[in-house]
Amino acid sequence: MSTLLDAAAIVVIIIVAAIVLTFNMLIGKRNRVQDAWAQIDVQLKRRYDLIPNLVETVKGYMKYERDVLTKVTQLRASIVSGSVQDKAQANNMLSQALKSLFAVAENYPDLKASQTYQNLQAELENTENKISFVRTSYNDYVLDYNNAIQQFPGNLLAGPMGMKRQDFFQAPEEEKAAIKVDLTSDSATGATPQAPASGGKPAGSGSSAKPKPKAPKGAGKQ
Repeated sequence: MSTLLDAAAIVVIIIVAAIVLTFNMLIGKRNRVQDAWAQIDVQLKRRYDLIPNLVETVKGYMKYERDVLTKVTQLRASIVSGSVQDKAQANNMLSQALKSLFAVAENYPDLKASQTYQNLQAELENTENKISFVRTSYNDYVLDYNNAIQQFPGNLLAGPMGMKRQDFFQAPEEEKAAIKVDLTSDSATGATPQAPASGGKPAGSGSSAKPKPKAPKGAGKQ
């Protein structure tokens, strides 16, 4: 009889130990996901704080680019509200809007020479790089966590513990796509942007552009 009781006690101890180990394992994985997300959130808020200064700096120069500035301002609020997927989508759209703004700024030499603008551009680009770096770690932790709560024995405790699948922080589509080389672009021919005319739109904005020659078949493929 005592042998049966000892065996039962050992089984109970093993089960309790397995439950404790699984519980601690799940908590650890969830905490890593939350910590990685907190780091992304810090950078998103940093970007949120920098954008008003950027808009104030460039709007005095870009009198004819209000649509670009408006789009950047509208997207700004979206990166600090909503779900992970909402913030990821807003962040990717904001990245594209900022790229458009920086590209347009190339036509304004006085703006490019502004130290304030240069500092803000560097800060925003550095913040974007940090977001990209932390996003990789976050997505790795999310994958590990999601696997743990869906596989045995973690799935036995995940439900009672209220643990649910976490969303990935998706990268922009252009980062997923293969790189293509356009041999007909202005950058390939070494053309430089025109400086703006005094008190008006950038030079050349109203003139008719010559049609570009068609690229040879297959020139854009690698």
